[in-house]
Amino acid sequence: MTSPLTTVVFDIGNVLIEWDPEHLYRRLIPDADARQRFLSDVCSPAWNLEQDRGRSWAEAVAERMALFPEHADMIRAYDEGWHEMVPGEVPGSVALLGELAEGEVPLYAITNFSSEKFTEAKARFPFLATSFRDTVVSAEERLLKPDRRIYEVLLERNGLTAEACVFIDDSLKNVEGARAVGMAAIHFTGAEPLRLELQRMGFGV
Repeated sequence: MTSPLTTVVFDIGNVLIEWDPEHLYRRLIPDADARQRFLSDVCSPAWNLEQDRGRSWAEAVAERMALFPEHADMIRAYDEGWHEMVPGEVPGSVALLGELAEGEVPLYAITNFSSEKFTEAKARFPFLATSFRDTVVSAEERLLKPDRRIYEVLLERNGLTAEACVFIDDSLKNVEGARAVGMAAIHFTGAEPLRLELQRMGFGV
C-alpha cells in the first residue's frame, strides 16, 4: 500500500505571492515593444534564473551593465525596484494556507528564489517565515526546480516520503518534476481550483 497523503508542499512565487516584472516595467518602459525587447534580451528570464541558482544581485547587475551600458538605469531597477514586481499575495492562497495550518497539516515549501530577495520577501510577508516546517530555497541549495535533487533535499532533510506529499506549483514542468520523484502534484491555476483538488485528495479545507 502507498502512504496516504498527509503533507502539503507549496511553491511560493505566483502561488502565494505575485511576481511579474511587467508590474515594474510597464511604468519604466511604457512602449510595449521596447519593454518586451528589454525583458527578453537584456534582463531576460534566463538571466534572472541565475539569481535563483545562487548568483548575487550585485554580480548579476554588473554583468548586464557591462554588456548593455545603455540600459544601466533599467538594469539597476530590476534589483532596486524588485518589490514593485511583487504587488501582494495571490488572492485566496494565503487564506487556504492558513486553513491547512489550522488543521495541523504539515506544511513545507520548495521555491526557485534568490536568497537575497527571499530574505526581503520574508520581512514583507511574515507568513513565509512562520508557515512552513522547512523551506528549500533554490539559491541556497544551488539547485533549481525541476531538477529532481531539489525535491529530494526536502524529503531527505525532513524524513518525508514522496508518497505522503502533494506539491503545488504554477509551473507545469515543476509539477512534472515533483511527480517524477513520486509526489502527488497539483498545477496551480487559482485558489479555488486548488481548494477543490485538495478536498478531492482528502484535506479538510
